[in-house]
Amino acid sequence: MNLNRNLEVNKLYLTGKQKRFLRSKAHHLNPIFQVGKDGVNENMITQIGEALEKRELIKVSILQNCLEEKTDVANSLSEGTDATVVQIIGNTIVLYKESKENKEIILP
Repeated sequence: MNLNRNLEVNKLYLTGKQKRFLRSKAHHLNPIFQVGKDGVNENMITQIGEALEKRELIKVSILQNCLEEKTDVANSLSEGTDATVVQIIGNTIVLYKESKENKEIILP
């Protein structure tokens, strides 16, 4: 089942080739944030936004006790941080946002 079709249109449109490139970069990353039973809040969005500015590409893990659907969590994080959802696989969300000051990833 393809969960990406339920995601809202993001600010940055990525081609299939760019998503494939970002997925390959994200493969070796470990999740640096976890969404638990409290769901997504302003503090989490702020911290994820700061992490995206430094790293550009991050993984967010959704814990089993999270009451929200993973697509809802992905949409909330995407809207709050102006990031693009690259992939939702299992209980992990991959987010990308081009950095203004620390640009390291150059998309094909």
